[in-house]
Amino acid sequence: MTDWIPKPNPTVDLRTLVLSPEEGFVLSRLDGATAARNLPALTGLAPERLQGILTRLVSQGALLPLATAPGINPPGMPRAQAPSVSPGYEPLAPTAPHTPQDEELPTLDLLPQEADAGDSDVLETSESDVVPAEPPDSEADAEDVPEVALGNFRQLFETRLHPQPEDQRVALAHTAQDPELSALCFDPLPSVIKAVMENPRVGLAHARLIARNHRNPVGLESLCARAAFAADVGVRRWLVRNPQLPASLFRRLWSARRLMELYKVTVDRDVPESTRRSSREVLRQRFTTGPAEEKVELILNTEGRALASLIGMSVDGKTASMLCGRTYRSPMLIQNIARWSAAPPALIAHLLKQEAVRRQPQLRMLLTRHPNAPAEARRSG
Repeated sequence: MTDWIPKPNPTVDLRTLVLSPEEGFVLSRLDGATAARNLPALTGLAPERLQGILTRLVSQGALLPLATAPGINPPGMPRAQAPSVSPGYEPLAPTAPHTPQDEELPTLDLLPQEADAGDSDVLETSESDVVPAEPPDSEADAEDVPEVALGNFRQLFETRLHPQPEDQRVALAHTAQDPELSALCFDPLPSVIKAVMENPRVGLAHARLIARNHRNPVGLESLCARAAFAADVGVRRWLVRNPQLPASLFRRLWSARRLMELYKVTVDRDVPESTRRSSREVLRQRFTTGPAEEKVELILNTEGRALASLIGMSVDGKTASMLCGRTYRSPMLIQNIARWSAAPPALIAHLLKQEAVRRQPQLRMLLTRHPNAPAEARRSG
């Protein structure tokens, strides 16, 4: 039904359900007030795909069935139904006896349709209300596995997989499929992680789970041996936050990254100090050999704040020429360049001619005191 509103079932503990990453993602987007016909725009998923996900969520008990509200049960339906799992997997908890009512699931018509002019009960969304889907290579995509799904995978590993011997977990990791494959990404042994990476079903979602939760440098090396996974923005985002990321692995993966990306790692509070230190070292090395365009981008986009990490580092003639070809209006940028001991003389002379410096004597005083300031400016200052 186009105006059916999916509502989470308050009588079911979602932590006991075994959900796929997509099912957990859709469940996290349900607020109990959005009609099913508006969910494709909200989640970015195709209507046909979303229809199957919602049907599975209803069958597992995560969503209230059609025309069911909290505290009201249809005739013949038990008060609370125990959740079930996808075929082929054993449930973590005993399930209630199957009843004929379990088959009576709502028919979800999510395909685009024209709304009737007089139908005022259907929830319509404007362009400002629609949340656009994030592009695949965005940082938001790094969080495509909701916390509820992570808890399910961790619980599955701790209760069913972790008690098994290492050799059995390694053998299972070579052939497992979800949800066991995702649960094995929480294994602390690098031998199991290596076997997971050799599984033909492994994908970016599993790689991000390993980068986020695995705490062994050997296992992280196995992960980064796959170039496609090491280049993923989500994998890199969780790797730099992993306290067990080896410094040698960081240098190998980030030595060719843009200067701006390296600088973001150095100032990220969620990154361990050891990794931030390695990032500062790589940033200084790359600044000496990097292209002039990246150097100018780094200085201008950070308003000169990045120069604090580049003390004693000079720039080449092309970089200085590009910096001198711009108009400067930001007092913060001018101050940071004035405090940069390696600022080229041509850049200091160029800044002294800027209108912002002429209007503010404090900026002119900072520039005239710079060791590379022109002699005439020092005498006049």
